[in-house]
Amino acid sequence: MEANRAFYRQFFSIVIPIAMQNLISSAVGIADTVMLGYVSQTALAASSLAGQIMFILNTVHFGVAAGITILVAQYWGKGDMPTIEKVLGIAEKFSLAVSSVFFAGAVFLPGLLMRIYTNDPGMIAAGCEYLRVVGFSYLFMAVSQPYLAAMKSIERVRVSTLLNSTALVLNIVLNATFIFGWLPGLEPMGIKGVALATVIARLVELLLCVIVGESGAPLKLRPRLLTLHSAVLTKDFLRFSMPAIGNDIIWGLAFSSYSVMMGHLGEDVVAAYSVASTIRNLATVFGFGVANGAAIILGKSIGANDMEKAEREATRLLKLTFLAALVGSVIVLLCPPVVERVMDLTAQARSYLRAMIWISAVYVIGPPLNTFFICGVFRAGGDSRFGFVLDCFWLWALFVPVGMLLTFAVRVSPMTLFAFLSLDEFSKMPIVYARYRQKKWLRNITRDAASIA
Repeated sequence: MEANRAFYRQFFSIVIPIAMQNLISSAVGIADTVMLGYVSQTALAASSLAGQIMFILNTVHFGVAAGITILVAQYWGKGDMPTIEKVLGIAEKFSLAVSSVFFAGAVFLPGLLMRIYTNDPGMIAAGCEYLRVVGFSYLFMAVSQPYLAAMKSIERVRVSTLLNSTALVLNIVLNATFIFGWLPGLEPMGIKGVALATVIARLVELLLCVIVGESGAPLKLRPRLLTLHSAVLTKDFLRFSMPAIGNDIIWGLAFSSYSVMMGHLGEDVVAAYSVASTIRNLATVFGFGVANGAAIILGKSIGANDMEKAEREATRLLKLTFLAALVGSVIVLLCPPVVERVMDLTAQARSYLRAMIWISAVYVIGPPLNTFFICGVFRAGGDSRFGFVLDCFWLWALFVPVGMLLTFAVRVSPMTLFAFLSLDEFSKMPIVYARYRQKKWLRNITRDAASIA
């Protein structure tokens, strides 16, 4: 009985803050969608497509965070803080290198990036205006996101969530201020205001990370992190994180390619798809919170060499993830009346959105479950390669090419394409579950301090 209480105390202390952070993050997307919907449908659609660049970069950050969690959670279970600092330093250097490339592309080549997603001149022009400003936020996130991931992995989830949520709430307030020109003498900035709000919010987030670290947190965000080095740990980080990063990148690129397909079906489809995607994100916040929290909970138990406890925890977490996914499905069905009151969409876009809602109500059950297995359970034991290999085949050898064929050659209806693309998560679930039953993820990957140079 006491063990059960301890599990649920740990569960709620980790999962609820993560879910709240996901909820606030989705709220930013909802606020952007609603406010830009008041500006114009073109601004809404352009922001959705330009946001795919940030989406792809975020998949890199998620992959880096996965690599951090795989190693840090187990070393946390072992109680080895010096090694945890070295892992964070390695991750910071990697994140900065990648984010600098995205920064250069967004600021100096925005037109080239927008033409990947659409050939509409109006959306390209609006998207370029957005990217030239928002690109600066990529550099701030490159430093703050690895730090926040490491703080979560040592069970400082509330602090990490508070910092990130503060930035996100600030983002919403600044969005409204800049989009509508609420300050005296400030002209309405439209889509450019969304970008500027993001830059300021991410800068504030970075400064808060530094302040918290200097106020007594176990991990401090200092330049000295970039000087820490360990050949053995670098090899371990690359070994376990690169498949995770690759998995998240190919997953992100696949979903970005879905936006490419939708982007070539007209503004009505893009606008409806943007709203449906935002609702999907809202509906899966708690399910993803459980799934992502699983990696921390299970990683700590595995790092402490308590495999029986880890197996029991995985069973409980699976049931909770499924329950959260069902709640998400209900949320999707409850959203349309509210959305239709506040969004200025054409009649055709509203028709598309209603169909997308019914499909999405079923779809949102799949991603949290697959995320629980691939990003939570498997990665907790260092098994990050399986998800990478599976998605390489499932998404890029099947769903992306077939989707492109249906879009540009067969020219199926928008809703037929949307329904097909929504099958990807469910179709791979039997393979994922079979891998879970093999229990290969129950593996301690930590090293003795003496072996870490």
